[in-house]
Amino acid sequence: MPYFTYILECKDKTLYVGSTNDLEKRLHEHNNLKSGAHYTKIRRPVFLKYMEKFETYKDARSREHELKKLERWRKIEIVKNFDKD
Repeated sequence: MPYFTYILECKDKTLYVGSTNDLEKRLHEHNNLKSGAHYTKIRRPVFLKYMEKFETYKDARSREHELKKLERWRKIEIVKNFDKD
């Protein structure tokens, strides 16, 4: 089963980093359900701007942790480079 680390852009232009094993379902939760993360729940709609695929949950969570530690400008650069692909 693949796992994903992702970056969302919220309506207020802030960025949110997360990980999941079902990206489509998680995006639906972020945008529509009470079970979405509180941070994104109050900043809807959110848009997928970046994602990476991993073999293990451990690897996806590790990458999530790395991305969360980055300064905003670095995350924006990652998103920009992803959009070019």
